[in-house]
Amino acid sequence: MTLKEHRKHADLARPSVGNFGRNEWAIIGAPCTAIKLLAGQVISTLSSKYKCAYADTTHNDDMTALPGRLADGGVIEYTNEVNYQQFNYNSAVTPFKQRELFAEADIILVNGNHQQAKAQVVIIDLNKKTSLQKRVEQLTDVQLFLLADNCDDIFDFVKEAVPNWQRVPLYRLSEIDKIIAFFNDKLAQVKPVLNGLVLAGGKSQRMGFDKGAYNWYGKEQRYYMADMLKPLCDEVFISRSSEKQDVSLSYPIITDTFTNLGPYGAILSAFRQQPDKAWLVVACDLPLLDSETLGYLVENRDVSAIATAFKSEENEFPEPLITIWEPKSYPVLLSFMAQGYSCPRKVLINTEPKLLQTPVPGALTNVNTPDELGRIKRVLHQKIATT
Repeated sequence: MTLKEHRKHADLARPSVGNFGRNEWAIIGAPCTAIKLLAGQVISTLSSKYKCAYADTTHNDDMTALPGRLADGGVIEYTNEVNYQQFNYNSAVTPFKQRELFAEADIILVNGNHQQAKAQVVIIDLNKKTSLQKRVEQLTDVQLFLLADNCDDIFDFVKEAVPNWQRVPLYRLSEIDKIIAFFNDKLAQVKPVLNGLVLAGGKSQRMGFDKGAYNWYGKEQRYYMADMLKPLCDEVFISRSSEKQDVSLSYPIITDTFTNLGPYGAILSAFRQQPDKAWLVVACDLPLLDSETLGYLVENRDVSAIATAFKSEENEFPEPLITIWEPKSYPVLLSFMAQGYSCPRKVLINTEPKLLQTPVPGALTNVNTPDELGRIKRVLHQKIATT
C-alpha cells in the first residue's frame, strides 16, 4: 500500500445533519420575543404530527450561580418534573452531543440570534436591520423570507448575500397559515426514502439447514421476499453475515460489518452504508408473509416514530424483524449496543415505535424447527387446495 492509498479513517457514510439534527432552521432577523412567538406557533400546530424541538440561549449575560447539585460539583443533574424531564449539565454541549440529544426530533427551530443552523428563515424587520447585517455571513441556505409590519421589501445587503433570493418564498410574518404550510411541505419533501433489507438467514441450529435457501414458492425464500419488497422500496438488499455465505450476485448485497450480532448487526450494517434511508427489514423465515401485510405496514408508516412495527399475535410484543426502521433509530441502536444489548425487540419495547395489528392473521408466523416446517407445509397445501 502506498502513502496515497492509506486511509486515515474508516469508510463511514455520515448522516445529513446540521448542528442539531436533520431538519433544522435558524429563525433570524427579529427580536427574540418575535422569534419565540413564531416558533411557538409553528410547534403548537405541527406537534400533533411531528416531534418538534427548539434551541435558544439565555439573555442573562451575567455570571449566575449553578443550579442544584451542579453548585456542589456535580457534572449532571436529572430531575423528574412529573410532566417533563429536566437535565442540567456542568460541561459544554458540543455539536456531537447536541445531535445525540436532538436525534429523534423531526423539526428543530433555532433562535438564530444566538445559535446557527444549516438552513435559515430570515425575518426582515427594520428594528433589527443592523443586527442582521452583522450576521449576514450566517445566511448560507435561506429557505424563507418573512416581512415584519415595518418592512415592504428585502434589504439590499440580504439580496447581495442570497444569490437566489428571488426564488425564495416571501410572506408576511403575520401570515402564519402560509408559514405552517411551508414547514409542512418541507417535512413532506424530506421524508426518508425506504429501502428493503432481507435477512438471508444462515444454518439454523434448530432447523438444521439454511432457512433462507428453502423453496416455498418456486425460488429460495430470501429471493422471493426480496422480489415481494421491490414494489414497496427504492432499493432492496440481501443481508448476509459474511462473504462466505452464498448469495446470488443478481441481488444487491450488504455484508455485515457489525459481526456476530445476528439481525441487530445486519440492521446496523445497512444504516452504516446508507444512514439517511429508512429500512424495511424482513426476516426470511416468514413463509406466510404476503404483499397485503407488507403493503399495510408501508401505508401506515409513521416517519415521526423511531420505527413502525407489528404487534406479535402471540404476546403483544413488537415484531422487530418485519419492521420499518427510520434513520433516527440508527443512533438509538448504537446506544443500546454500547450498553451491551443487541436485541432489536428490546429497542422497540424501550422506545416509542408505531405499533400496528397485522391485517392478515397468521402472516407473521415464523419457522424455526422441523415440526413448524411441517405445520406450515400443511397450511400452504390447504391454501392451494382451497384456491
